[in-house]
Amino acid sequence: MAEITDLNRFRIPIGGQEIELQQVEHAAGDMNFLRIRIREAKRFTIFDVDPITAKIWGETMNNWAEAQIAKSDE
Repeated sequence: MAEITDLNRFRIPIGGQEIELQQVEHAAGDMNFLRIRIREAKRFTIFDVDPITAKIWGETMNNWAEAQIAKSDE
C-alpha cells in the first residue's frame, strides 16, 4: 500500500480549480511520485509524476512565472 503525504493545497483565483500536491511513496518500490490532483467542480484529473518530469515541469512553470513578474515590473 502507498503512503501519501500532503504537500500543498490551493485554489486558483480565476477558474476556482482546487490543486492538491502529494508525495506518493510505494511500499514495494523505491521510487516516489508527485501526485497532482486538480478538482474542477465534481471532476478530478490526477497525474502521478516521476521526479525527473516534476523537475522539468516545475522549472518551466517557474521560468514562465519569473518572466511574467519581470514584465509587470517594467
